[in-house]
Amino acid sequence: MKNRILKGGIATVIVLTTVAFTNSKKEVDTEASIITWTGEKVTGSHNGTIKLESGHLMMENEKIVGGEFVMDMSSITVTDLSGENKGKLEGHLKSEDFFGVKKHPTAKLVITSAAAKGDGKYGIVGDLTIKNETHPLTFDLEMNGDSANTHLTIDRSKYNVRYGSGSFFDNLGDKTIYDNFELDVNLKF
Repeated sequence: MKNRILKGGIATVIVLTTVAFTNSKKEVDTEASIITWTGEKVTGSHNGTIKLESGHLMMENEKIVGGEFVMDMSSITVTDLSGENKGKLEGHLKSEDFFGVKKHPTAKLVITSAAAKGDGKYGIVGDLTIKNETHPLTFDLEMNGDSANTHLTIDRSKYNVRYGSGSFFDNLGDKTIYDNFELDVNLKF
C-alpha cells in the first residue's frame, strides 16, 4: 500500500513538473507595448494610439497556444492633430458615435488558436470584442524573443461603430469614413 502511494506521489510530481516546464504564461509589458491605429475617410486619414490594460500569451513548449489582451478604450489618443482639433476628435472617438467608452471602457482579444508557420510566425484565430459585440478575427503574428508584432484590419461596422459609415448611411459624400481601420501592434514581454 505504501509503495502504491509513493509511486502515485512520484508520478504526480513528474506530471506537475512536466506541465510546469512546458506550459507558461507570457505577460505583456503594458508600458513598453505600443498599439497605433489609422482610420481613413474620403478626404484623408487620422492616426493615434491605444494603450493595453493587460495581456498575456499562453505558451506550450515555447509555442503560442492562446492568449488574451485587453485594450483601455479611454486611452485613445490622436497623434496627427494638436490643440483644439486633437481634443475634439479624441472626444468624438470616445463618444457613443464611435466607441462609447463610458459604457464600454475596454475591448478584448482572446486568442482561440495559433498555428506555427515557421521562423517565429503564427497564424492566429481569435475573438475580438468591441462594444459588447464579438466577432472572429484572423491575422498573422511574428514572435521574436520577448517581442511580438502584428497588423490588424478591423471592420468597425461589425461592432456597431456606425458614425459616418457608407454601409449604413446614404449621401455622405466626402464625409464618408471608411469602415476598416488598421492597428499596428508591437508587444513587449
